[in-house]
Amino acid sequence: MVRETTIGSVLRDAASRVPDAVALVDGDPDPALRRQWTFAGLLADAERAARALLTRFSPGERIAVWSPNRPEWVVLEFAVALAGLTLVTVNPAYQGEELAHVLGHSEADGLFHSGGQQVAILAEIRGRLPKLREVLSFERWAAFTAAGDAGLVAARLLPHVDPSSAAQVLYTSGTTGRPKGAVLSHRGLTNNARIAFQTAGIGAGDVELNPMPMFHVGGSALFTLGAVQASATHVLMPRFSPALELELIEAYRATVLCGVPTMLLALLSHPDLATRDVSSLRMIFTGGAVSPPALVRRAEAELDVIYTIGYAQTEAGCVLSMTTAADSAGDREQTLGLPLPGTALRIANPRTGETAACGETGEICARGYFVMNGYLNAPKETAAAIDAGGWLHTGDLGSLDERGYLRIAGRLKEMIIRGGENIYPREIEEVLVSHPAVADAAVVGVPDDYYGEVVGAAIRPVDGGASPDSGASPHHRSLASELDAFCRARLAAEKVPARWLITAAFPMTPSGKIRKDELRDQLAADAAS
Repeated sequence: MVRETTIGSVLRDAASRVPDAVALVDGDPDPALRRQWTFAGLLADAERAARALLTRFSPGERIAVWSPNRPEWVVLEFAVALAGLTLVTVNPAYQGEELAHVLGHSEADGLFHSGGQQVAILAEIRGRLPKLREVLSFERWAAFTAAGDAGLVAARLLPHVDPSSAAQVLYTSGTTGRPKGAVLSHRGLTNNARIAFQTAGIGAGDVELNPMPMFHVGGSALFTLGAVQASATHVLMPRFSPALELELIEAYRATVLCGVPTMLLALLSHPDLATRDVSSLRMIFTGGAVSPPALVRRAEAELDVIYTIGYAQTEAGCVLSMTTAADSAGDREQTLGLPLPGTALRIANPRTGETAACGETGEICARGYFVMNGYLNAPKETAAAIDAGGWLHTGDLGSLDERGYLRIAGRLKEMIIRGGENIYPREIEEVLVSHPAVADAAVVGVPDDYYGEVVGAAIRPVDGGASPDSGASPHHRSLASELDAFCRARLAAEKVPARWLITAAFPMTPSGKIRKDELRDQLAADAAS
C-alpha cells in the first residue's frame, strides 16, 4: 500500500504513463492569458527549473516560496523536490514580522516571491536574515529557468532523493501562537495524496478545480500530488472567487470541486450559479473545517454531487479519514468517514491518556507512514505532539463509533469547561446552523468570574447583517433572543450560549478557517463593556 515515492518520482511516473494528457491549467481570470501543461511538458519545465536551482543551491538547502497561487508555484514545487532541496511554504499575506519569523526560523537559503509590494516588505527585514542568500522573483521566471538549459548544466543529472527525506516545511496557521514548521517527508506527502484520491474514486479523465492556497497542505500536497498520481487535470485558481470558480467549472467541465466549506457557501449563494452550466460536477472534496449537515444536504441537492469530507491536519501530511460515495447520506452528513488505508486512529482520554471507550469523546490520535518528521528546530514541541508510541496527538476532540467512523467535537483547546462540565462546541454549532436565520455559527468559551467559562456564540445571519460590529442593533438582539429559545428547546441549559455576537462576517485565516481566538476576544470585550 505504501510506496517508496518522492514528489519528483510521481511526476516522472505520470509523464511516462500519460505524457500527452493535460496536467495543469492556469485558471487566470482572463481567458486569453490561460496556459496549460501536459504531464510531459510539466516534467520538462520542472527538470529545467531543478537544474537552474542547482546552479545556485546545494541539495538539502531550503527554498521558501512567498507568493499567491500561480502555475510557476507548482513547477517550483516539483523542481525543488527533483533537485533534492526542501520547500518552505509561506503565506503570501504575511507582512514583515510574520515573514521574518518564518524565513528566520526555517533558515531559508533562498526565496521566490511575486514582486510588487512584496519587494518593499522584504527590504525592511532583509538585514535580519543573514542565512537568506538568494532572492528571486517569479516576474523573472523565464530568465531564471533558462539557466537550466545552458551549456553543461543541461546535461547535469539530478540527484537521487530519499523518500524519507524532508520534502516540505509547512507552517501551521498560528491562531494560538507563533506558527510552527511541520517537516513532512516525500513518502508521507505522496502516499497520503495518492491514497486519498484513490479512496475518493478520482482518476484519469477527472478535472479538479483547486481554489486552495498553495502554501496550505491541501493546496500543495493533497490537490497537487493527488491529481498527478491520479492522472487527473489540475485547474489552479489564482485566488478564490465564486464567480471565477463557476466560470472555470463551465469552461473546463470540472468534475471535482475542491475547497473549504466557506468557499462552497459562497458559491451556492452566488447569483451566477443560476446561469452557469455546472452539470459536469460529480464530487465536492472538502476539509479544513467542519461542514454543517445542512450544507452537505444543500450541496448534494443543488449541485447533484457527492459531498466528500476529509479530516486533515498539516502534521499528518493531510488526510486521515474521509467520507466517500459508498457511505450513506447520513454518514456523509454526520461523520468524517473511515480512516484511510494505512492510517491508525485512536481516541485518547484527555485526562488519563488511556484509549477511550467506543463513542466516548477524547483527543484524536493518529499513527502511520504520514506522521511528520517533527517540528523544525522545536524538539520540545515535537515530543509533545508525537508520543513514544509514535502517535500524533492532533489536538482535536472526536469519537469513533462501533464501525470505526470518526466524528469531531472541536479542538481540545476549544473545549469549554463551564463549572467543571466539559462542553463541546460542535454540538452547539450544529443546533445553531439548523435555524433558518443562521448562515454560519462559531461557538467558543468566554471567561466568566463565576463558572470559569461560559458558552459564547458568534452568528452570521442569512440576511448578512448591517456591519461586522452591529451586534447591539434591535434586530440582532431579537435574533439572539430567538436563538436562545431555540437552543433551550434542544440543549441542556449549561450548553445554551450566555454571550451572543451577531456579525456580518467572521475573521478568517487565509485557508478559510474561522479565527475563533478573535471571536472569543470580541465576545469577552462585549461582556466586559
